[in-house]
Order: sequence, then C-alpha cells, then structure tokens
Amino acid sequence: MTLLQASTAPASASASTSASASPATAAPKKASVAIVGSGICGLFTGLALAKNGFNVTLFERDTPPPEDSTEDAFFVWPRRGAAQFRHPHAFLGLMCNVLEENYPDLLEDFFAAGARKVAFVDTLSEELKAQYQPLPDDAKIWTLMCRRATLETVLRRYVKAHSEVTIRNEVYVSDLLIEHNDQNEQLATGLELTHRGEQNQITQHSADIVIDASGRSSKFNRWIKAHGANVVEERHDAEIVYYTRHYKLLPGIEEPPRNPSLPASGDLGFMKYGIFPGDSGHFALIICLPNEEHALREAIKDGDQFDSICMQIPGLRPWISRKQAEPTTKPFGIGQIHAVWRDYVNVDAPKLLNFFAVGDAAIRTNPLYGRGCSTGTLHAHLLAEVLAGEQDPWLRAEKFKILSHERIRPIYDASLEEDKRGIRRAANVRSGLGLHQAKSWKHWLALAFGDALTAAARHNLAVHRGIMRTINLVEKPGDFLRDSKIRRTILGYMLRGRKRNAQARPNLGVTRDSLLAHIQHISEADADQQAPEPVARSSAA
Repeated sequence: MTLLQASTAPASASASTSASASPATAAPKKASVAIVGSGICGLFTGLALAKNGFNVTLFERDTPPPEDSTEDAFFVWPRRGAAQFRHPHAFLGLMCNVLEENYPDLLEDFFAAGARKVAFVDTLSEELKAQYQPLPDDAKIWTLMCRRATLETVLRRYVKAHSEVTIRNEVYVSDLLIEHNDQNEQLATGLELTHRGEQNQITQHSADIVIDASGRSSKFNRWIKAHGANVVEERHDAEIVYYTRHYKLLPGIEEPPRNPSLPASGDLGFMKYGIFPGDSGHFALIICLPNEEHALREAIKDGDQFDSICMQIPGLRPWISRKQAEPTTKPFGIGQIHAVWRDYVNVDAPKLLNFFAVGDAAIRTNPLYGRGCSTGTLHAHLLAEVLAGEQDPWLRAEKFKILSHERIRPIYDASLEEDKRGIRRAANVRSGLGLHQAKSWKHWLALAFGDALTAAARHNLAVHRGIMRTINLVEKPGDFLRDSKIRRTILGYMLRGRKRNAQARPNLGVTRDSLLAHIQHISEADADQQAPEPVARSSAA
C-alpha cells in the first residue's frame, strides 16, 4: 500500500455525482489549497494533493521553464527562486521509491529525457559481484542520475498534463493572511500577492489551507512571528561553502569506470569533493571548503585554477581531463549552509491552524549530502496523507508533526552529526594533525572504526549493502549496524589492526600543504606573466 493509497480524499466519494443532482446529494466543494513555490517539493505536494481531491493553486515568483528543451532549462532559465538550482543534486532511493509506487509513468518521462537509473548491482566492485546473491529489498536501493533542471522541467510538464493543479508564475507572495477566532486560534486564510509588472498592485487569494514550499529563502517564519504566532527554530551552521562547475563528456567518450582505489568523491578533511553524473553526458564537480580556508576559496573561484586544483586529485583526473570532457559553466558557489528545523505546532495559545511548511522551508540539511530532494518528496506525500485522512485542523497539525519526526528527524540528526564531525576534522587538519592521526584515545577509536568499516565495505557484500541502504535513505541512517552479524564482521576487521585496514583507504593523493603550495605556484606564475617588461633607461637618465 502506498502513502496515497492509505487514505482517501474528502471528496473522492463524490466524483461520480452528476451535474443535475439535487442540492442534498451534490458533491461537496473541494478544499482549496494554496502552495507557495513550484520547485520539486512544491510540485510534488500539489500533485499528491490534487490526486487526493483537493483544489490546488501553486504560486511561483519565477518565470516558467522553456517549453521545448531541457538543455535550455539548465542554461537559460533564470531560476532565481532556487539558489541551489544549478548545483548538483542526488535523487536517492527514498525519493525514487515514492515515485515508483505512485508515478511510474513519470519515471518513464525522466528516462526519456536522458535520466539514468543506477541500481544496487551497478555499485558493486568485481570482488563484490562475485559474492552477490540478490535480496528482494535490493530493488529499493537505486538512484536517479539527472540534472535538477531536467527533473524539474519534466515534473512540471507531468503535473500540468496529469492533474488539475493551477500554476501561477511571476507572482510574489508578500504575506500570509491570518484571522483570529474566539478560541484564540490563528487561522491561515490565504495569501497577499504582489504581481510582477503591475506596479503596486496587491491582491489577496483565499484558501482553506496554505502550504509553504518556498525552500531555504522562505519568509513565512518571519511573517508568522509578526502576526504573533510562535515558531520554534533550530539552526546549526555547517561552516562551509561549496563550489560547482559543470562539464560535458566529449563526443564518443564514455564515463570513466568506477575505481574504489581512486574514487571520484572523497574527504580530505580540509576539502570535500565529488562528481555528480547527470543526464545526456553532463556531470558536475563539487568542491566543498570550510569557511576558514580563505586561500583555497579564493583560488577555486577561477575556472582555470578550479580545474588545476582538481587535477591534483587522482580520482578526478579521469573525469575532467581535457581529453575526456569540457567545462560548460564557470565555477559558482553557495554559502550560508545551515541545518534548520522549524516547528509551527504551538501547543500554547495561540495555535496556528491550516498552515503547513514542507521540504527546505521546514526541514533543511546540508545539501552536500544530497538528501534534500528525497526528504522533501517524502515530506510532501506525508502531508498529503495527513490532509486527506484527517479533517480536524489541530489534529492535522499534530499528526504531520509526529510523522515528520518519525520519518525525517533521524535523517536530520544524522546529517547534523556529519556536519559536526566535518567541522572537527577540518579544524584538526588546519592545526597540523594528519587526516588519519588521532589526538586522543577516543579519536583513535573512531578512526579505527572508520578504517574497519571502509575495509569491510570493500570486501564484504552485507556491509556494502548496509552502507548503500543508509546512503539511499531506504532505512534510518546507520540502522544496518544493528545487525549483529555486521557488527561482528566490522569488529573482526578492527582486530586486524589499522595498519592492515589502511590498505583499503582510497588514494586521495593530495595534502593541504601540497595544495596550498600548488595554488601559490599558480599565483606566482600568473604574476610573472602579467608583469610588464622592464623599460630600458636612456643614457641621459
């Protein structure tokens, strides 16, 4: 049973009522829903609610995507409302399984547009393939390789073709409309709108339910606080900035084979990097740097230096070599990376009713982990399930909060812990501690466990499967470690000793000092090339 099959829409039983029916038997009016933001999360929220019998209108400040070409959508579409639009995305098993259960025809549209499926078996090395015995749940461990521009464009076309959702573009939302009742409750009743190109024209749109899907730039929490309601916000700074550059494989060139010894992603402590394959031969390279790495951050902004720095890393060379691919964009960055959890369910007066926030507008994790689209898609369908199955406004709010905590909070907490570990690792490396050197017994134990886990995943199918289940969010992060057999396997590897397990560490091939020396060399070479020729002095001088 899927999320959407678990409940029926309030008006579903009336779908066959004829137009000539008497008032006593006429179909009840569909509840109206206003959704702000037509990104991936907003579109899935609208699609899921429309399938459950709601009358949905989506409001978007940006222009619609180009009609004819997903290539134009990536290179031309001015998608200002989604700051991460052209940064790489990962569409993980969690998201793919929701689509497979509810919209299999939409998946076919993605594949027709050039998206690719990477199944669990595709992640196996030759050694692990020799051990492979398929399990039923392996079918859930897969990812969709696609640029966000392609996915969002195809999804929007699908929503327009397969639902009655109304999408209104180039409309700015400037406030949430709220009314107070005698029970000291605040009721969301609609939106205040400002229309682009129509100076000072402000209108109102009434709705039974208002949903914020406007992402990381959401203003609703500020508007709600201004109206006197309480919003509890948890916010943690990941203390990083990351930069992206896109490339396309040259004609006739295939992607490099996966090599566990030379991975196309890694963590150097002072820098993280990764290749994100997309559709139609496109891929992106991301470089993540701590805020304190000022010299590297400055150098990486330049296209030539970006490539030169990345060519120092063995696992990236087979991808971005000029014989392999050509860049299609300049490097561009995004900062202000925070983990955010917002709670709009206030048990004390005044209660806020008929308002919900989904995806990044409510729950945001570090985009470096590629979890946002997947958790946002799940969040959208959890909300549709609640709204379709419960009529009481307060019970709706409480149930949505409970489901969000049960299904998404473990992912949020795991991401937050990864952020904290990353901050500590970066500080250790800057202080001169080697990537695999311990500064305490507790630190040594953590490093030994990491080495054992890496070695076990390289050689043991069950451990690799567990890690891939965590990566694809098809179970709670780290749940595979509850398996006693897997724990014994990892313990066995720990007993082999760190020296032996170190052989399974990937060849990252660069240190902080060597990379800083490299960019210093580049800067000096550039300065020599730009220096003016000395002017000969005349004898009179």
